[in-house]
Amino acid sequence: MTEQKTVLVTAATGNVGPHAVRQLLAAGVKVRALVLKDDPNTGRLPEGTELYEGDLRDPDSLDAALDGVDGVFLMWPFFTTSVETAPAVVRKIERAARTVVLVSSIGVHIGLERVDNNCHAYLEELLEATTLEWTFLRTTGFQANALGFAPQITSTGTVYFPYGAAVRTSVHEGDLAAVGVAALAGTGHGGRKYLVTGPEALSQEEQVRIIGEVVGRELGWQDVEHEDARAAMVGSGWPPSYADGALDYFAMLTKEPELGSTVVEDVTGRPARTFRDWAHEHAAAFRPQA
Repeated sequence: MTEQKTVLVTAATGNVGPHAVRQLLAAGVKVRALVLKDDPNTGRLPEGTELYEGDLRDPDSLDAALDGVDGVFLMWPFFTTSVETAPAVVRKIERAARTVVLVSSIGVHIGLERVDNNCHAYLEELLEATTLEWTFLRTTGFQANALGFAPQITSTGTVYFPYGAAVRTSVHEGDLAAVGVAALAGTGHGGRKYLVTGPEALSQEEQVRIIGEVVGRELGWQDVEHEDARAAMVGSGWPPSYADGALDYFAMLTKEPELGSTVVEDVTGRPARTFRDWAHEHAAAFRPQA
């Protein structure tokens, strides 16, 4: 018998983390979830998950969670956690683990990130310089990002957002997790830089139309001007560099669709899930409350 692997999942209660935890457990892996103190979303994690309090902003807080692990599913919550502590975190992972999967960005894949926010690219460089067996998941947007439209859809039926014509290849967060789980639970993925996308190219406006078809409502879209959108994003907490990078990228996608790949099917052996699949799973979030 082979010894059971132990994997630590960071940002474990976000959009991707619960999928990664669930799939790792199903693969027979012992799973530790790194959670913040008093995290209100630990209920999203399945039974059998070992919870460890820790914060990427405090590398020493990771010691207990990393002790004895074989691998790390690394997601860095860039909006709330700067990369100042990343070198120390990576050193600790290197001392403890053999493999690491990093959720990275298509921005690195197409060479834009240095102009954008300089986070995923920086983490990739740090990991490449280690002895770890690393795999990078350079993902497009999550299909779950559409949940940001839910308050407008349920209240007015019209989404106000910039660049409705931007064409994306958004990936189901469970499919993204599945590629990472394959790398951590299996073999043959070390040193790979996977572009992980959904199976179709849809504009943001088309995504909203599909949501409307799923919930049985005709929904509208109203473009917000670039500068107005930037001001709103920064005002709501987006770092200016993130807002600029996102909006410039959306503008680019109105002229040239986002790249796509077959990585999900190639790695997992099953087709990637469509946006309509995702919308059916989350339809309740887009229906007005009685």
